[in-house]
Amino acid sequence: MHISRTTKRRVKKIGLPAETLLYTGERVKDGISIKLTAYDEHNFEEHTRKRVDECLPYKLKPTITWININGVHDPVMLEKLGESFGIHRLVIEDLMSIVQRPKCEDFGDYLFVVLKMLSYDENENKIVPEQISLILGEKFLLSFQEDVKQDVFHLIRSHLRSGKGKIRKMGADYLAYALLDALVDNYFIILEKLGDQIDALEEELMTRPGKTVMGQLYQLKREHLFLHKAVWPLREVISSLVRRESPLIHESTTPYLRDVYDHVTQAIDSVEIYRDMLTTMLDLYLSSVSNRTNEIMKVLTIIATIFMPLTFLAGVYGMNFRHMPELEWEYGYPLIWTVMIALGVTMGVYVRKKKWI
Repeated sequence: MHISRTTKRRVKKIGLPAETLLYTGERVKDGISIKLTAYDEHNFEEHTRKRVDECLPYKLKPTITWININGVHDPVMLEKLGESFGIHRLVIEDLMSIVQRPKCEDFGDYLFVVLKMLSYDENENKIVPEQISLILGEKFLLSFQEDVKQDVFHLIRSHLRSGKGKIRKMGADYLAYALLDALVDNYFIILEKLGDQIDALEEELMTRPGKTVMGQLYQLKREHLFLHKAVWPLREVISSLVRRESPLIHESTTPYLRDVYDHVTQAIDSVEIYRDMLTTMLDLYLSSVSNRTNEIMKVLTIIATIFMPLTFLAGVYGMNFRHMPELEWEYGYPLIWTVMIALGVTMGVYVRKKKWI
């Protein structure tokens, strides 16, 4: 029996008490990377830190502080960060458990948001999910990435450095919106790749339906499942932010969150369309295989029907009883051949007239 990787990760925490800090991902050899960005409309500074202690002084500054942490496998570091920013231990536990469903939780002083970042592995030709967590406060934003080697927010950093747009003039909630928007926009890149694969597979299915097509179709169904699990809960997350149930979300940011909500809705519509297409393609493949089997069985049945009387005649005259008059007749052999050929031709013409072949 095959056990999914997600199930294996959940098994690690079975029987452990709540607030147990256990990393459920793959073993990571690289250390954790911390990138600190502090800014306002007129000032900007960016640093790479190795320890959490070096980031704590920025908590008291009037600027917006963004601390991005690549890697969530160090419980000591995360626990220390949680104590410094007043983060509940259950939130730290969720940060290290990378099989969380996308969600948004309000803890009063801060919002905790879990999302899924999807990237496409060209070498293995599959979608790779990564958990992204955000903790939004009044003047700070903490972001956590599972992959220590990949920075998925490099475009946001470029906008902050250049000072273009509104991002340096707005609060931490607008920065959180920018990160959400970047993640959602990335979904459309994945959807485009998946759509191209579906179109190519559909064309191959119509021309050469074989076992390889079934394997590719099964792989696409799995990729679609990744998209479904990442995109569908995200609508609820964005909706809760749009409703402004928390004072941390300012009225000026709400229109931008509504725009992200529209993008999520579009992504969900595309996911549903692809699901219908894959289901239709699977039905088409099964129908094609069934029709091909029926055609083969029909041909074999017609051949068996034509040869059935011929087999009967051959069986009768193959018994070799002593008193069979035809056995001694001089023209018996050519006559039986004539009868058998005529009978076969007659049955073939009859089958042709009935349009069975």
